[in-house]
Amino acid sequence: MNDRERVEKDIEMFEKNLSKYHPKGDKEKEIVDMAVRYSEDAKFYLERGDIMTAFGCINYAHGLLDALIKLE
Repeated sequence: MNDRERVEKDIEMFEKNLSKYHPKGDKEKEIVDMAVRYSEDAKFYLERGDIMTAFGCINYAHGLLDALIKLE
């Protein structure tokens, strides 16, 4: 798997995990929105060939979502 495919897989995984999470309050919704914006940034940078920035963005999105899940 090359770097681009890795980022694409991470984006797909984020979207799958996001579809399973339902925020309970305004703070959680705000953090989910932030995570979604980071995933959109990852797509933006991936389309432009900036794999490293895309990788960083999608991993930050995963981290935010993972933290919310752990807080439950």
